This record gives sequence, structure tokens and C-alpha cells, in this order.
Amino acid sequence: MQTGKIIRYGAWAAIAALVLCVGGLLGWNYLSQKDGSGLLTPVASIGGPFTLVDGEGNTFTEADLKGRPSVMFFGYTFCPDVCPTTLAELQGWIEQLGPDADKLNYVFVSVDPERDTPEVMASYVGAFDDRIVPLSGTREQVDAVIKAYRVYARRVEREDGDYLMDHSAGLYLFDGTLRFVGTIAYGEDSETALAKLRRLAENG
Repeated sequence: MQTGKIIRYGAWAAIAALVLCVGGLLGWNYLSQKDGSGLLTPVASIGGPFTLVDGEGNTFTEADLKGRPSVMFFGYTFCPDVCPTTLAELQGWIEQLGPDADKLNYVFVSVDPERDTPEVMASYVGAFDDRIVPLSGTREQVDAVIKAYRVYARRVEREDGDYLMDHSAGLYLFDGTLRFVGTIAYGEDSETALAKLRRLAENG
């Protein structure tokens, strides 16, 4: 009986510790970003080397991004809503940044390389802003970058035989050394998102 009580109390203590830990992290994240311009302390576990191809079929690696902060978005050209909405918003923010826009890299990485050839990617992304670099590659290359950058991507079959890709919807923000420093969530307030981009451009 006494042993059962000890186990129960131990379980409740573990749950309480977990709640406090999560609450603390959320609270810190809120305090660091509530002014709309805060960026996170760099997180080394997100990011790393990759090899892909751009819209012209040229090899493109993480080395091509170093030296300027980067904004990365993972999606696909057949996306019915999230991707065109996000790219349109990014296009607007690039315009609003003015001269600061050229201090940043912008990359759109396909999670659906079977359909998103370099030509398809170039045509699709070119409709938004030619400063956004379209990247694709082989299935193995894309899977490697998805894993390294901690991106969620899953194929969802449809009854008509076609498929969609369920994927992470936010923008990933990196400093000039390609260290992860934060995100812009899908649907985030436009002024908050723009403030984050301005801070990213200022900090390098």
C-alpha cells in the first residue's frame, strides 16, 4: 500500500515538473518575442549542410547562403493554400523592407521533388519575387535537408489517386552563419513578421 502511494506521488511529481518546464519555456518564448522583433537564442540542432539544385538546374548548397541571414520556407507547387499564401505574404514583406530586403536570402525548398522539377519550381516561384530562390533535388537530397532542418513533411493520398503533402507551414529564420534563430508562424500578424525580418536584417 505504501509502495503504491510512493509510485502515485512520484508520477504526479513528474507530471508537475513537466508542466512547469513547458510553461517556463512558453513564458520565455513569449517574453523574448512579445515586442514582435525578438529572435531566439541560436539552436544548433536545426540546420546543416545540404546539396540541392536551383531553378536553373545549378547545384546549390548551404555555402551559397552564408554571409547573409536567410529566410527558408518548405512547401510544394501543388499546394492548394498554405504555400501560395505564404509566398504572397513574403513577397509583400520583401517589398516593405525596401533596401533592407537585399540584406537577406530567401529560399523556397520543395518537399515534393517528384513533381517539382527545377523548371516547375522556377516558373512557380518567379510569379512571386525573383529574389526567392527555388530549390529542389532528388528524393534523397530533399529527405536529407528535411531531416537536417527538422521539417515535417508527409505524403497524403487522395481517393482520386492524386496526393497532397502535409508539411511545416512556418518560415525558418537563420543568421549569417546559418544558425537557426526563430520562425514566422503561418498566419502570424504581418507587423510582427515584418519586425522579425527587420531585426534579422539588422543583426546579420
